[in-house]
Amino acid sequence: MGRRTTTAALGTSAILLLSGLSTPALAADKVTTLDPSLTQVNILNLNDFHGAFDTGLDGVNGRNLACSVETAKATLGEDKTLLVAAGDLIGGSTFASMVALDEPTIAYLNALELKASAVGNHEFDKGFGDLTGHAMPRAAWQYLGANVYQRGTTTPALPEYAQLTVNGLRVAIIGAVTAETPSLVAPTGVSGLDFGDPVVAVNRVVDRLSDGVEANGEADVFIAEYHNGAVSNRPLADELAASTDFARIVNDTSGKVAAIFNGHTHQRYAYDAPVPGGTGTRPVLQTGATGQALGQVQLGFGADKKLVQYRATNVIPGAPTAACLADPQYVAAAKVVTDAVSYAKVVGAKVVGTITADITRAYVSTPTGPSEDRASESTLSNLQAEVWKETLDKAAYGYADIGVQNPGGVRRDLKFAKSGDETVDGQVTFAEAAMINPFANVLQSIDLTGAQFKAVLEQQWQPAGSSRPYLQLGLSKNVTYTYDPNKAVGDRITSVTIDGQALSLTKTYRVATNSFLTAGGDNFTAFRDGTNSKDSGLIDSDSFINWLGTHRPVTPSYAKQAVAVIGQPTRIPIDTPTVLDVQGLVMTSLGTPVDTTFTVYADGKKVSSFATSPIAAATVNASPVPVRVGQSSVTVRLLGRDFKSGMKTPWHTITLVADQTGTLVTVPIAVK
Repeated sequence: MGRRTTTAALGTSAILLLSGLSTPALAADKVTTLDPSLTQVNILNLNDFHGAFDTGLDGVNGRNLACSVETAKATLGEDKTLLVAAGDLIGGSTFASMVALDEPTIAYLNALELKASAVGNHEFDKGFGDLTGHAMPRAAWQYLGANVYQRGTTTPALPEYAQLTVNGLRVAIIGAVTAETPSLVAPTGVSGLDFGDPVVAVNRVVDRLSDGVEANGEADVFIAEYHNGAVSNRPLADELAASTDFARIVNDTSGKVAAIFNGHTHQRYAYDAPVPGGTGTRPVLQTGATGQALGQVQLGFGADKKLVQYRATNVIPGAPTAACLADPQYVAAAKVVTDAVSYAKVVGAKVVGTITADITRAYVSTPTGPSEDRASESTLSNLQAEVWKETLDKAAYGYADIGVQNPGGVRRDLKFAKSGDETVDGQVTFAEAAMINPFANVLQSIDLTGAQFKAVLEQQWQPAGSSRPYLQLGLSKNVTYTYDPNKAVGDRITSVTIDGQALSLTKTYRVATNSFLTAGGDNFTAFRDGTNSKDSGLIDSDSFINWLGTHRPVTPSYAKQAVAVIGQPTRIPIDTPTVLDVQGLVMTSLGTPVDTTFTVYADGKKVSSFATSPIAAATVNASPVPVRVGQSSVTVRLLGRDFKSGMKTPWHTITLVADQTGTLVTVPIAVK
């Protein structure tokens, strides 16, 4: 563990100024082949592995990656090469790792001689105690967190760096995790920690190890492992403009750092970024996730130990070669994979339910294919919210009015087509179901007032600077709402309907959800204002599997429960046409049917005096967030004769019902 320091208490600008006053910044050139006369240090890197030595109960991913690692070591020189990582090696794992508490992943990376890794937010999924008491004692590598402090102090709670001698040079690997970590994991699991500015922390360690004082440790080469990164893989200038966090990593990390590795955002890139205070560039890499690629940086140093040249790339793993099959490290890693997959197959083969169609997360198209979209409503998140409600709606658990599920807690899809051990289409195995919720969150119920529940929905728009600006909650099927993303923060939810009735801001509702959300995870802090919280003792994945077993088959609901009504009027004049702009009508889960028309009701009665345009399913409104797919307009004309007699209140309800999915949009209006 790094020594206690008070430097972390300084402001960011002060830290960066100190960095600029010591050893000069690097001035290296990117090359395709390093000059063989230079002293080489080679860095292999992983990020966001998530226990993915197996992704299909066949072990292919793990064997391919292991061969790539060992081939790179043999090619570059074992004594000149390190394998390191940028976090999220465990947590959110594939079934073969998850079912064995991620111990096979740790054994696999031990076999590949991983030397050091930054902690990622997923290393804290089960709390700091599990990280330090379960994962770290089993890991042969060092877990690093230079910006993780004991609460209320500047005392590091984890080792800040690992120092290793490579080819005669002292190499310092410095790790830091996103400062958003407390909002990404159950806050109770990290309640004794503070997560500071990662760039400040890295620079502090660099300064200390380059101040010429041997007594506090010195290094010749600095490598930064950040569990944070670019939001996409567009040109560097675009990514710097898109993310303040990424811009600070690239532009403000000390110029003495030779290479920067990223994680967290699951993107693949290899940038050549200008060195602050220097004349050359340096590599900034991320490998994607789940072993899709192996980061590889070759550094060439002169006799004065100054970096002269570098080469950087992401290597795509291939099938094992004959040389790998004879390599001891590969053989050891492959045995871990084989044993773990064999165990997982036995445990995971049991059929626990059936479905009639795909039930999936939301997806968005990207240049490399469909990508999971946590900012959009999905059939699977909504289904899980319904399951939590039904599971806890019993006297023993305090009953439940509403179910809620966070999108980041849904990690896999339910596919109708048979795969693996499934013998017919529509079967759901234990492994398939268990991988959906890999974090072992406990189901809890809590009392929220209507105002507090509305505040939860408002917090889907995340705080400024968040890595994801919007997170779409899954909701039980009895909840629908409308919103207007153009309105002010805290005022975007325009109506909420529960069991066909308008939300009462003063009424108390019992909400069923998971322990991650009740603790305020993902910045849904309004949950912390709730009362009468009750822990069911039920694990989410177990509860989902049990529910599937008693609800065969399950049919997905494609009905949108959150729909935008842009510029919704508070009052509508009688006998005067008023146009409602309705957006976000199409769910982006796989297999969603396309609606074409609405049926319109006023106070429960079908009316012919309203005109609706066909639903334009391909129309996309991307800004402001969230992205809204599908659009229609509804011309409302309330006829005076309908309201001249028996009108006890000016408030009325317009309801739109989509023809295919049954999407129901409830718009409260007042007549003037």
